Amino acid sequence: MQKRFPSLSGYGVTWSANKRVAIVALVITALLIIAATTAWFTGRGEHSESTSAPSQESSSSPSEAAPKPAAGSGSAPKPPQISEPVAFAKAAAAMLWSYDTRDTDRDQQLAGMGAWMTKETKYADWASVSGQVPDPLLWSRMADQNQHATGTVTEGHYPGAFKQALAEDPSAITEAYIYVVTVNGRQQIEWKKGGGGAEERAVTLAVQCRPSHDCRLAGIAPSVTQ
Repeated sequence: MQKRFPSLSGYGVTWSANKRVAIVALVITALLIIAATTAWFTGRGEHSESTSAPSQESSSSPSEAAPKPAAGSGSAPKPPQISEPVAFAKAAAAMLWSYDTRDTDRDQQLAGMGAWMTKETKYADWASVSGQVPDPLLWSRMADQNQHATGTVTEGHYPGAFKQALAEDPSAITEAYIYVVTVNGRQQIEWKKGGGGAEERAVTLAVQCRPSHDCRLAGIAPSVTQ
């Protein structure tokens, strides 16, 4: 029986216990209070700077800034021109659940994903996005098996806590215009010799949608909030 390699979206960066607890706590706060959503990403960046030395020990730990797609992005799709948060989050989720190691190397995949990120580094949590990509060794093994995946979205919505907070203080979001959206869908994975399978997927994203601007991805929450 052919060995199945881990799917791209299920492979994340390894965080220390203290860092994981801190991030989860900040995410919960962000969902309950819209103003705290901005604080999550601001604090996330400051935390990364203060722990830059330990983070370099992980092969999946990226730099703070998303890479420039100078070398091309292979099969990774370009971000759509969408100014509505839920619609953009659905497109972003499909992008995160899709990859093709047959014609896209790891650097190209990262570059393609980086093109979806907000250029406002104060609010960009690139580590949470790039952490979805396997390390170079695992990516090469996936490529040996011609592994590729296609993500499809069934629905996207604002979590209940976020909608409640938005209703209680609509003006709080106007500082960063970051919206929290949960997307549900499915990922179809295939590899050579007819191997394949499908998995249900769910992700909670933070997307920035400033007025009169296309939306951009700000980060991925470490846990799904419905």
